[in-house]
Amino acid sequence: MKKITHIVGAAIAIFFAAATQAQQRPNIIVILVDDMGYSDLGCFGSEIQTPHLDSLAKEGTIMTNFYNAARCCPSRASLLTGRYPHQAGIGDMMNKRPFPAYQGFLNRESITLAELLKTAGYGTYMTGKWHVGQDSINWPLERGFDRYYGLIDGANSYFANRPYRKNQKLSIVLDREKVEVPANYYSTDAYTWRMIDFLETHLVEKEDQPFFAYMAYQTPHWPLHARPEEILKYKGKYMEGWETIRQRRFDRQKELGIIPSSASLPENDEDIPGWDKLTWAEKVQWDERMAVYAAMLDRLDQQVGRLVDFLKAKKQLNHTIILFLSDNGASHETIDHDGFTEEIQLANNFPASHPESFTAYGKMGAAVSNTPYRSYKHWVYEGGNSTSFIAFGPNHIPKGAIVETPAHLVDIMPSLKQWAKANYPKRHHNQQIGEMEGTALAALWNNSGVEERAICFEHEGNKTIRKGRWKLVQAYPDKNWQLYDLQTDRAERIDLSSKYPKEVQSLLKEYLAWEKRVGVIPYEQLSK
Repeated sequence: MKKITHIVGAAIAIFFAAATQAQQRPNIIVILVDDMGYSDLGCFGSEIQTPHLDSLAKEGTIMTNFYNAARCCPSRASLLTGRYPHQAGIGDMMNKRPFPAYQGFLNRESITLAELLKTAGYGTYMTGKWHVGQDSINWPLERGFDRYYGLIDGANSYFANRPYRKNQKLSIVLDREKVEVPANYYSTDAYTWRMIDFLETHLVEKEDQPFFAYMAYQTPHWPLHARPEEILKYKGKYMEGWETIRQRRFDRQKELGIIPSSASLPENDEDIPGWDKLTWAEKVQWDERMAVYAAMLDRLDQQVGRLVDFLKAKKQLNHTIILFLSDNGASHETIDHDGFTEEIQLANNFPASHPESFTAYGKMGAAVSNTPYRSYKHWVYEGGNSTSFIAFGPNHIPKGAIVETPAHLVDIMPSLKQWAKANYPKRHHNQQIGEMEGTALAALWNNSGVEERAICFEHEGNKTIRKGRWKLVQAYPDKNWQLYDLQTDRAERIDLSSKYPKEVQSLLKEYLAWEKRVGVIPYEQLSK
């Protein structure tokens, strides 16, 4: 399934033919956000104010069928290595298990984006959430980055270094040293200004070298934390309720061409109550949580604007490619169960706007964020493993294109390799390196001899294969396979497995071959 609007395929081909004449290799920035839903940007239907990202989308290319790996660690592993998560050693999370595909940190049979681009003469910088290796021997500087500032772990307060589980230690790190956070700290701001500082130094000391920047924001992963000035912009805007907000986003997506005009909005999950069933106090609480969530993305967008302003001031914007995406769909998770400290569970009851709160927006918020798709982070339905995707770069990326060709995180590595004119090695540091799995985005956009391919997923027993219009899904612990025609039913409402058994068997054969090739272990056999 492929559709390109605003720019036809021939125009894209002409654009790339001209772009290849450019001699200067681009700077490359990859911005990864955490737990953002498909519809949370203005350019994908949201009421949240994201003018800077919307501008990048308008001046660049949007991909509407881009896939992540449905969970934070696996997605980061796949993004950084151009391989499926199991091949990179993070088939699940950072749990260390006695299986190569589940060792819990990036393996040395995979080269990272930073290691690849460093060999091509790039300066390499990272800020934000690492979450692909907790031991210091696996931190960013050991995997090709020149400078790093951020959170090694999976989540934290945005205002402080605040462990949330019993006996937990969280690491805020500058290069190779653990550091304290300063007063008036807010992680989204801190990650941006640290990156600008890194790039300012690079442009002075290595002005003849391009740079690669990986900015892995925590936003909008729980806890819901935002600055008061942004929260005030949104308080009261969600008192219309989740059905109304979700419908409005859906209508806007049709206007923008993100979804077909013939699509219909599915009903919410059965366990999400009607808005009119809530008490006034419950409505006010949800409105506040959504206001804080929106404020987090508003602040993120402002930081993207600051980064763009910096690039403009340094006359670098026209020579820079910016990619933006999320590590998984919106999260239905809550913070009111065993494993969290008593202090954190108490803070879960604070108003979301309180700086010491530690809460989430739950399934109702996630259903709005994932409009119009099914399910949430962790599962491999469209709401779990789809992301809004933006690519911007005046001299390298087509302007005003909406591309429906399916793509995946594994396609980032070959794209950067192509743009940077890098050589992907067979060996690195005396270690055999596995092959990349993806296809350069330019080839997908240009449709230059790319055959229809299968894209596969597995996470904690949840399995799927997407090929063309078809998607075959198994949701753990259910052993039945469901078949969906994403061309007519991307909301995955109508299971066609009994109607098309041959299609099921064909896709299942491909999926099982992939599972064997990448080292998937049945979830029941993994130690917990």
